[in-house]
Amino acid sequence: MQAPRNLQDAATFSPLPATAKGRYTWGMTQDQITLFALFGVVFVLLLWGRWRYDLIAFSALMAGVVLGVVESKDAFAGFGHPATLVVALVLVVSAGLVRSGAVFLITRTLVDSARALGAHIALMGLIGGVLSAFMNNVAALALLMPVDIQTARKAGRGPGLSLMPLSFATILGGMATLIGTPPNIIIASIREDMLGEPFQMFDFAPVGGVTAVVGLAFVALIGWRLIPQGSDEGRAGNPMDDYADYIAELTVPEKSKLEGKRLRELQEDAEKADVAILGLIRDGKRRYGTAQNTGLRAGDALVIEATPDALDEFRSALSLDFTDAQREDRLRAEGDGLKIIEVVVTEQSRINGKTAQAIGLSWRQRSVLMGISRRGKNIRKQVRKTVVETGDILLLLVPQDSANDVTEWLGCLPLAARGLAVTEDKKTWLAIGLFAAAVLAASVGVIYLPVALGIVVVAFVLTRIVPLSELYTHIEWPVVVLLGSMIPLGAALEASGGTELIAGALVTLTEGMPAWAVLTILMVVTMTLSDVLNNTATAIVAAPIGITMAQTMGVNPDPFLMAVAVAASCAFLTPIGHKNNTLILGPGGYSFGDYWRMGLPLEILVVAVSIPAILTFWPL
Repeated sequence: MQAPRNLQDAATFSPLPATAKGRYTWGMTQDQITLFALFGVVFVLLLWGRWRYDLIAFSALMAGVVLGVVESKDAFAGFGHPATLVVALVLVVSAGLVRSGAVFLITRTLVDSARALGAHIALMGLIGGVLSAFMNNVAALALLMPVDIQTARKAGRGPGLSLMPLSFATILGGMATLIGTPPNIIIASIREDMLGEPFQMFDFAPVGGVTAVVGLAFVALIGWRLIPQGSDEGRAGNPMDDYADYIAELTVPEKSKLEGKRLRELQEDAEKADVAILGLIRDGKRRYGTAQNTGLRAGDALVIEATPDALDEFRSALSLDFTDAQREDRLRAEGDGLKIIEVVVTEQSRINGKTAQAIGLSWRQRSVLMGISRRGKNIRKQVRKTVVETGDILLLLVPQDSANDVTEWLGCLPLAARGLAVTEDKKTWLAIGLFAAAVLAASVGVIYLPVALGIVVVAFVLTRIVPLSELYTHIEWPVVVLLGSMIPLGAALEASGGTELIAGALVTLTEGMPAWAVLTILMVVTMTLSDVLNNTATAIVAAPIGITMAQTMGVNPDPFLMAVAVAASCAFLTPIGHKNNTLILGPGGYSFGDYWRMGLPLEILVVAVSIPAILTFWPL
């Protein structure tokens, strides 16, 4: 097969005589040697794991500039690259969907701890797969992992049998759209750079969707049974578990759908959220005995025992108010959003021996006491009128930027942050509508995807779905640095002819083989790299190689890019290949060698399904 013109002119290739037709020989230039050495060092250091991947990538970029293989003017071009921007913006948008209650809307109506394990895995996998198609799959797992752990706890089993299937499901679901996983974003950008046009939002859906559906079916029906039984003993060790339950109050607002309902009718919602309804306060007096049969009125306060997350879920599900609703409204009007903090009362604390009402917590510090954790003791009075004791843990609703000031004023000790947030349940449909409009506009080509996501982020900030003070905390900066550093190195490897060199070797290796065999080998090589390296770095290196292989063979490069997209995402053999696998390592109680038991047959299945799908939907 005759090499395309761009390869005939490349310094790295020269055709051999006719006796060896189709084979190439190459002589490596100094720049190529330097770049391959840099990539080799990067890969070795990533495997070693002694230093964080962003430091390794940035150091390699700086070395490339010093050694002259990356031009100084291009050194930081990767930080403004569309792929880098999209990854950062998707994380902020994902946080907004969480803060608005859009995800609670799905999980609280579908998840039930009474289901059989297989049915639970199938349902959670389906939810995780769908969510990760429209938000970053790392964010989707981070969102659903606490739900899965809590469900396992309610069901009386360890989370080890369900967390790995959930992780794999979110990885599979991310393959279906452009924004579901960083490799797809990167491959679309590389296609634009090298071929003049990027992939669109749902171009990945035919191949990625089919592969994801088959993969999810395997995980739900067979895969989870392959997990070592010892993993069922894994526990999400949280030192705060013994102190997590608070006695709190939630108020029935005016014109609530709960008015007229009996207290016992809320038990089903309470069980779903894992909260205990202890009683009812009306007109300042707590009702006993007949409280369960009491019809609710506006202004009634429900006495709840729950963890902070469960308390917020229950409040959001039933549209209840915090006890001091007027103060809450003022806080929302004045500040840049609200924040939940936990503090421990000491002997020297201002509030020790007093009530929140007595010290003027609400009007002096614009804060609301949501709950009190007093292990082993019942709190009979209203929370704001309860005398606080040494050792109590207080759950406080404070202005976003005043947490440290309130803690210092109280003289309490802050507990380590657990990522507690106030769900803006009144903005759920606004957040969903903004995001859906952006996805639709980008899908039909009305607006460029990074711009569409940027507009959503601005709208989320202006509507206070995402507080301005939290805007940058949701961006995973190490991933941004990794992308920003690796993109210029990948571009330099392409410009030097290095990717053509690798592609030429693979073409020579696969000479005479049918197209499906060539795609299979490319997928296996890419998948192997992705299992031991960061999938983002793998996509950056493998996508240009796929394009060059296609150009060398004189065929359509899109099937090769799709093969790289699927293979770079499907890292199931180790806990280091994909961040989702790393996230579940501790909470699931897994060891390094547990992943391949379900991961190896899943990777074989992915290759077997995706190759025919690629050749069907993206013919050569």
